[in-house]
Amino acid sequence: MTLATLKKLNVRHETLSGSALEARYPQIAFGSITWAVFEPDSGVVMARRAAQAVAEEAIRSGAGYLPEAVGAPSGKGRLASVTTGSGATIRAGHFVFACGPWLPRVFPDLLGGRIFPTRQEVFFFGTPPGDRRFASPAMPTWIDFGEQFYGIPDLENRGFKIACDRHGPAFDPDLGDRTVTREGLVEVREFVGRRFPVLKDAPLVEARVCQYENTSTGDFLIDRHPDFDNVWLVGGGSGHGFKHGPALGEYVAARLADGGPVEPRFSLATKDRVRKRSVF
Repeated sequence: MTLATLKKLNVRHETLSGSALEARYPQIAFGSITWAVFEPDSGVVMARRAAQAVAEEAIRSGAGYLPEAVGAPSGKGRLASVTTGSGATIRAGHFVFACGPWLPRVFPDLLGGRIFPTRQEVFFFGTPPGDRRFASPAMPTWIDFGEQFYGIPDLENRGFKIACDRHGPAFDPDLGDRTVTREGLVEVREFVGRRFPVLKDAPLVEARVCQYENTSTGDFLIDRHPDFDNVWLVGGGSGHGFKHGPALGEYVAARLADGGPVEPRFSLATKDRVRKRSVF
């Protein structure tokens, strides 16, 4: 599917054979992997820094930014306003709730069984002093679909990032324990030792617990709230929602502006209460 999409959209890419991979990335033990796709124009976006830049640009363009909690709307028909935790009232013609893993908490009856926040452990390993094989450009950002691990090269000397892409257990984004488990560390170390032999005994320099928030299919939720004419629900994105952020923003803005239909695969009706992941 990835290769077909790249070809369809004319995205520059290379299909590398096993021997080509070994020659280009000798620091990686590819094992049974016989080919891979490389995108030379791809890269890494620093999430926190990017979100701050978007907020700053929006403020410069005249938008208001309120670091407030907002309660779930009540009633039906057309929503006139929402109330923040501090008691302030926000009035608007349209309301978009894009709350990430908190979306099912804002709308528990509607989305409590359709958006699934999961616990995801992330690890950063120290690389040998002066060894640039695990930093960009010698090491690309990568994902191993077979093993369900992904990684990012050592950026800003924070360590070589590796995480499991397999969905973890259910997670409360407010109250969940954000200490990584011994089992998670053992699993990732075993993978690192096989795929990156030089890092077999690398020190763990940082670890954190994040969360995914996926729909039953793994695809986005972009649809009107069934009880309100002017309330939109946008979620199920996890990391995909962030990297597709500009396109998603344009898509949602266009729906608000022209009232066009939502693609069926994004609709609330396609979001089941049983997880059957089909989008990765």
